Amino acid sequence: MRLSRHLGACAAAGLLAFGAAAQDHPRVQAPAGILEGRVSGDTHVFNGIPYAQPPVGPRRWKAPEPLPPWQGVRDAGSPGLACVQPRATTTSVYTNPPPATGEDCLTLNITVPTGAGQNGAKAAPVLIWIHGGTLINGRGYNAMYDGTAMAGRGVIVVSINYRLGVLGYMAHPGLSAENPDGISGNYGLLDQIEALRWVRDNIAAFGGDPGNVTISGKSAGALSVMYLMASPLAKGLFAKAIVQSGYMISGPELKQPNHGEFAAEAIGAYIVAQAGATDVASMRAMDAQALADVGARLNYFPLGTVDGKVLTGQLVDVFDRGEQAPVPILTGFNGGEIRSLRHLLPPKPADAKAYETVIAEKYGDLAGSFLRLYPSDDLEESMLAVTRDALYAWTSERLVRDQTALGRDAYYYFFDHAYPAAAEKGLNAFHAAEIPYVFGTMKHTPAYWPKAPDSPAERALSSAMTDYWASFARDGRPVATGQPDWPAYGQDRGFMAFADTPRPGHRLMEGMFDLHETAMCRRRAAGTLQWNWNTGVISPVLPQNGGEC
Repeated sequence: MRLSRHLGACAAAGLLAFGAAAQDHPRVQAPAGILEGRVSGDTHVFNGIPYAQPPVGPRRWKAPEPLPPWQGVRDAGSPGLACVQPRATTTSVYTNPPPATGEDCLTLNITVPTGAGQNGAKAAPVLIWIHGGTLINGRGYNAMYDGTAMAGRGVIVVSINYRLGVLGYMAHPGLSAENPDGISGNYGLLDQIEALRWVRDNIAAFGGDPGNVTISGKSAGALSVMYLMASPLAKGLFAKAIVQSGYMISGPELKQPNHGEFAAEAIGAYIVAQAGATDVASMRAMDAQALADVGARLNYFPLGTVDGKVLTGQLVDVFDRGEQAPVPILTGFNGGEIRSLRHLLPPKPADAKAYETVIAEKYGDLAGSFLRLYPSDDLEESMLAVTRDALYAWTSERLVRDQTALGRDAYYYFFDHAYPAAAEKGLNAFHAAEIPYVFGTMKHTPAYWPKAPDSPAERALSSAMTDYWASFARDGRPVATGQPDWPAYGQDRGFMAFADTPRPGHRLMEGMFDLHETAMCRRRAAGTLQWNWNTGVISPVLPQNGGEC
């Protein structure tokens, strides 16, 4: 039944969409229904496509439900609402508030190369972009994520919305009780899985290959990619993964405190009490924006919940057991990650001696290795580096190591590009600075973002990065026209550095991974310690090696 519907959709796509490429309003007949998009240059763009029923009323805090096919023609000329998120109260390089938000936000956007899948052409690879924003804010429709440059390389780009914050990730005993599986939380992650199912069932109608889907994301979007790699519910829904500045930190378990985290249900019960509600019914009656603001007031930091079904274990455990999706991966981090995230830094010690003393106290037998990597002669730079490495660099190298161990190709990068406007603000290669280079959208960054010059050198670097990412989405190997070969991580720990130009290398930051892997291992073995940004001078005292690490 699914096969016949799939073939019918492909035929309809050729008739309705690409046979009328000169029209301003191309149409696609997908299994979900007929969509009318817009022509934008050499692409067809379809925005605001619903992929699930609206999670409103009694569907709030429930898994997304499939959307029945609609009747008639649905206009896909404008983006949907962003998911509800706290109101911005400060400004930063990332400030880019959505024009409108609402709970009816489970939509996606598709940018299609003109002619994809037409006249016998091979079905196009698909890149799904999952936005960042700490699982609290952000949206899929964003000028910086525009898919035009990728589409110019023959890649269909899909960006998605998913539920955020309290509405997207809160677990609660009452919510678990009403679920036949006895679990709650992870609604935003379940939204992402539902969006992948929608792409699997519908993307052929746009000329895409449902068997060649790459999931990708930055920061919280990269964390989401790792969750999807770990979740048995996402099995078979993607073929490759791109993780940009991911962080494989500890997360809450549903019912029991563990690894220094409160139980997810206990966190939810606290939020409900602080919101002034008495039970789930009264929470469902509350205004969605008020709930998001309560979460912000309480500094709620949403993460995936280890519930035994959606997520079966801590990410490090799932990957250690080799239970993650066995797919090729492209992953890396930026040299100046923490320069724009200084709230993650602890207070600086008074002087070099104080720094060395506290590191000796916290790291014990590892203190010598720590101080070789992060010496006391420049405290600010060392503190920026250790926080960056404990979160992003360690995670990136762990991913390429683990996928290599599964026999899958793994590609590692280090983005360390500087340009004048960023240098003036002390933001060289800051967190997310690579995004406009990957998407070719340097002219479409947010208002407070340091503007890169429109120069031949900047355009060349961006073109190379777009090439590498697009070719990885196409066939699992990052290749760029006129640029050096990107070595796989393999046995020689290969990587690609992006500074002024792409430059391949081997053995990035010797000793970094071993230090942070050992520190994480000891914390995990203790069972009472988190592994996240509590590193360096604010690290807990590391247990001595009991033989596990």
